Formats: sequence, structure tokens, C-alpha cells
Amino acid sequence: MVGDQVSRIETGRVSVHHGDVSDLLDHYSVTEDALRQELITLARESRQKGWWHRHRDTLKTGFDSYIGLEVDAAVIRTYEAQVIPGLLQTEAYAQAVIEATATKSSTARVREKVSVRLARQQPLTRDNPIRLHAVLDEAALVREVGDTKTMNDQLAFLLQRNELPNITIQVLPFRRGAHPAMDGPFIVLEFPDSADPALVYIEQAVSGLVLEDVEELDRYTQMFNDLTVQALSAQDSAALISSMIDQ
Repeated sequence: MVGDQVSRIETGRVSVHHGDVSDLLDHYSVTEDALRQELITLARESRQKGWWHRHRDTLKTGFDSYIGLEVDAAVIRTYEAQVIPGLLQTEAYAQAVIEATATKSSTARVREKVSVRLARQQPLTRDNPIRLHAVLDEAALVREVGDTKTMNDQLAFLLQRNELPNITIQVLPFRRGAHPAMDGPFIVLEFPDSADPALVYIEQAVSGLVLEDVEELDRYTQMFNDLTVQALSAQDSAALISSMIDQ
């Protein structure tokens, strides 16, 4: 970053991009990882005030920031082990999951969380939609969430989504044994602007963690690539999902 650009940012003549923040932190010799991550995240958030911010009191810590990143993504790659990813959930399935995991939430807060989850799916069907590639452990398909109808509808919804040109769903069957992502689910986001580096999101019970370290990103990207090799093809995955629907 050249001196003139630093001066324009310091004097407020131009807005700061989170990529600029990383360069500025290098310029000022700020090396503490936690502080760097906090400042870069703040820079991202400053550009991403959207509909989700009014729900931030209902969402887990940091998740409203993640939604802003998700909305701006060009490509989402996700691995899930226990549940269908939120971007692919039906309303009934989402409600059953949220009721089970948010044990202290009121009925109104459950409804609000379901509404947010469904709203997150809209970029998948907009003009110039986000591309989604999901690898689902077979356990996510076998575990009955809600009643039988809820699960059948959810599996049918996966089949419908798998037919969209911007969505790829692969199933990682039990018989494939051990795999690189046995430590847990994760999401990799890639952005259309080359100035925006890709990132990894790891969701926990009460908060989420955004990883932007290059080595960590490379590791998770390789993990996802390995999972796609071990998983069934999209066509074979669709056949397996179809066979699980109770007739």
C-alpha cells in the first residue's frame, strides 16, 4: 500500500476496505492475530449492513456478520455431518432443528430464527445466484428430524435443489469410512471480487469462528476437495436420497 493511499484513508477521504485493513496492520506492524482478526471483521461489517442486522439479538454471537459475508459470496462450499445445511432446509425441518438446539428460546424467537434461515436461501435462486456445493454425511440423511413427513419433504427438497444448475449436492456414505473432515463441519466462502480473500466459517453451539489465515484456508479447501472425491457423484447421491424417501 503506497503512502498516498494510506494518507487518504487516515484522513477519511476514502472508505477502508477490509483488504486495506490487513495492509494497514502490516504497515503499522500490528502482529497480534486476535486484534488483526477483530479489526478486519469490523471492516467487513461496516460494508455489510443488511436485513439480517435487525435479527442480531436473536442470532448466536457473530452469526449476523457471517450472514453478511455469505450474501456477498460467489461460491459456498460446505460439509455437514449431522444435519442438512441451513441453506438447504425446508421450513418444517429448520423449525425442528432450531427447537431441538435452541432449548431456551421462546416460540417467537424460534419463528424469527426460522425466518432468517429461509431468507438466507434467497440468493440461491436470484439472478446470478450463488453457487453452492454441499457434501453431506449420510448421517444427516438418516437422522430423522421432526416426523416422517418432515423428513420425507426435506429429502424431496434436496432432490429439487440438486437439479438447479448452481447447486451440487454430494453424499458421503458410511461405507467410505474415515475421512479428512471427521473433526466437524465447515464452510468455505469465495467472493467475486479478487480483493476479497476466501474464508472459512466454523459454527459452534453458541458462536461462530471466521478463519482467514492462508494456511488454514488451504487446509480446509484441500479437505473439501478430498471429500468430493470420496463422496458419491451428484447423480448417485440423488439416487441414494430418493431411495430414502418413504413411499
